[in-house]
Amino acid sequence: MILMQDFSFQYASGKKNALENIDLTIADGDFVGIIGNSGAGKTTLTYAINGIVPHYYSGDFYGSVVVDGMDTVESKPEELAMSVGSVFQDVDAQMVASMVEDEMLFGLENFGIPHSEIEERLSEALEQVGIADLRYRELESLSGGQKQKVAVAAIIALRPSIIVLDEPTGELDPRSSEQIFQLLKKLNETYGTTIVVVEQKIGLLCRYVKRLVLLEKGRIMLEGPVREVLKQADVMESIGMHVPRVVSLHKELVNRGLYDGPAPIGLEEAKAMTEEVLA
Repeated sequence: MILMQDFSFQYASGKKNALENIDLTIADGDFVGIIGNSGAGKTTLTYAINGIVPHYYSGDFYGSVVVDGMDTVESKPEELAMSVGSVFQDVDAQMVASMVEDEMLFGLENFGIPHSEIEERLSEALEQVGIADLRYRELESLSGGQKQKVAVAAIIALRPSIIVLDEPTGELDPRSSEQIFQLLKKLNETYGTTIVVVEQKIGLLCRYVKRLVLLEKGRIMLEGPVREVLKQADVMESIGMHVPRVVSLHKELVNRGLYDGPAPIGLEEAKAMTEEVLA
């Protein structure tokens, strides 16, 4: 479980709080999407979960953040890393080796994974992410999207109970983006892995996560099940957020009195809604 209580944080170099009065509970096995405009505090929220805040970025820390029973202020980052796997927005900063295989081995060996399990975990993770053919490539020869996939594979191989990802599809094409989210869904449903993901592709995100958290200027503006948050599209639009097109269509149909059902998630539900209205 991830529990934030009255949590606020201001970077040492900042002039105002990056996050303010955050009360958020993420249960074991949840799949949560974090959305918001640039500067809303999304990345800082992920840093608070994996302990980068306050251990690597100093500042004024108020309230509490408890992850998997560990207070993030009192626990060392390496202790938190045993439970929390992180994929950062800047993947180059995350890489520590020169070869894909060595990058994978670094985490597995440093976390004390039994030698008898390493090969299975390594090859399985590469296969799941669809980059088995990149195993012996130099990282410098890879595209940004390929590096992101390596970062995801390296974390999956460790099998943490919580995975935090900051825009994991930023460098990926639509097909690869879908593949990453399908994998995250499998980890969540099959292994009960808790997933927290920051993502700009809201339409894609909504098809997979169970809950959404909308941040604005360091505060939680909306939080709840996906459909409940999408009902409040006006709030999202009021701060300049782009809502999925199927949600905009739903809003227009409701405003014209043509439909009174829930907001659709994905094209199939939008198709069913449209067919009902036309009928």
